[in-house]
Amino acid sequence: MARTSLQWLSLVAIIWLQSINGTNSNFPAYSSQLKYLLSISQIQLNNLAFASDAGKLFGWISGIAANHLPMWLVLILGSALGLIGYGVQYLFLTGHVSNLSYGAIFFLTVLAGNSICWINTVCYIVTIKNFPLDRQLAIGLTGSYLGLSAKIYTDIVDVVFPYSAMERAKAYLILSSVLPFAVSTVSAPVVKVINVVKTNRAKAAFILILVITTATGAFAVLGSLGSASRSLSPLTSAAGMAALLLAPLLIPLGLGLRQQIKQVVAARILNRLNREEKVYIEEFNNVSMENLESGMKEVNGELSQSYSGDDNVSETNETISVMEEIGVKVMLRRLSFWLYFFVYLFGITLGLVFLNNLGQIAESRGCSASALVSLSSSFGFFGRLVPSVVDYFFSRSKYMISRTAFVVALMTPTGVAFFLLLVKDNAELWLYISTAIIAVCTGAITSISVSLTTEFFGTKNFGINHNVVVANIPIGSFLFGYLAATVYRREGNAEGKCFGMECYKKTFVLWGTLCFIGTFLALILYCRTRKFYNSLR
Repeated sequence: MARTSLQWLSLVAIIWLQSINGTNSNFPAYSSQLKYLLSISQIQLNNLAFASDAGKLFGWISGIAANHLPMWLVLILGSALGLIGYGVQYLFLTGHVSNLSYGAIFFLTVLAGNSICWINTVCYIVTIKNFPLDRQLAIGLTGSYLGLSAKIYTDIVDVVFPYSAMERAKAYLILSSVLPFAVSTVSAPVVKVINVVKTNRAKAAFILILVITTATGAFAVLGSLGSASRSLSPLTSAAGMAALLLAPLLIPLGLGLRQQIKQVVAARILNRLNREEKVYIEEFNNVSMENLESGMKEVNGELSQSYSGDDNVSETNETISVMEEIGVKVMLRRLSFWLYFFVYLFGITLGLVFLNNLGQIAESRGCSASALVSLSSSFGFFGRLVPSVVDYFFSRSKYMISRTAFVVALMTPTGVAFFLLLVKDNAELWLYISTAIIAVCTGAITSISVSLTTEFFGTKNFGINHNVVVANIPIGSFLFGYLAATVYRREGNAEGKCFGMECYKKTFVLWGTLCFIGTFLALILYCRTRKFYNSLR
């Protein structure tokens, strides 16, 4: 198979991996049932949410593994951790494993959370190296599907267990265990770094996959909104999502078919040259098919397109622009790292903690948890996609958008959204609106952060550096989540349940304030990096 086809096939495989890798985002959908099944308090439940994020504290191990092991092996090892972590919990809830302590469940949740880091590390490294000139778009495209995970899992559960809440909780666990391992096993042979000497900016292929990705997101959003979701049966929704996930496969298949056609045309031209100009036979037999096409173009002028065949494609050996290429020890001594760390903490991490608590927030306000989870998943999908699209098209013009400025612009509405949750009139409507805003902005900053890490600290040690950055997620998850659980318990009844606006009022005020502090820190980071972005114009 031609290298171009292999490049795009690896991208499609990464899309599939990311679409099922967000297993921790399923937690709010079944957390209330898990709390009942395990007979645990709200604080203990919050600790399990923290445990899922705590796996990221050890994400740097996957970065080291990726530097020394084949990508397929790192992928299988990571998915195996999730198979064990979620699988044993499922066996416990179904009665096949007995006497499993709370501490053991906590450890298994940490193990399952860590598996996400392994799969993410492989996806990011392969994407960055296979598409260096379009890395932001490629990362955004693939990463956006991570935000769609909760929607995909919910669609499957709706088909299998549409009514029983307890059975749905068990179904989420078994799917979170088996599905990532199965997809990783299937994808492992093609998720690898392609040694591309020259990278072509394939505009037509990227536009096509953007159309498919946008259609997927639109379908997900429609399936998450009120009357539109009720008009689609669970089976129709799941089948439609499956078809859209398979659609990107058309790109590598089309490129492969076009290459086969080129080879047939080239062979016919070679036969004609063989008869008419025998003097060239020896030369043609010693060059590759790629050079053969170029040679025939020069001799006969019969082929008018290059190997990639895309319109408006330029070949270049450009390198990725970075501020400095440093390891983790030097990175920890940089002021820019700590500014970036706290911006991440008060932005992405706060948003994720909110989304992790959607189950209890929905219960306290009498809303459907699964509907909110699907809504946040769908809007998070678009949030992850938008920065990549903007970056891709602006990179072809004389303008360059500072990613740190983009972060400032996204942090502001996130802070506003937390305060909108305090509005009592039409509280349910504002809950849905705020959830959508927070999901979009959190997803967008998450997508931008991958490129920010490479720009600030380089690509050589990206696997370790970025996992150190995201280590703030479990820290924030514990601190912010514990606070939310404490307030919830204080406002709750004797059974440990809380209903009404007061359950999270103080929590939302604090989170909104911290988010605005993060916005100020992002502004400082922008001022420090403005010179770098000006140099790229």
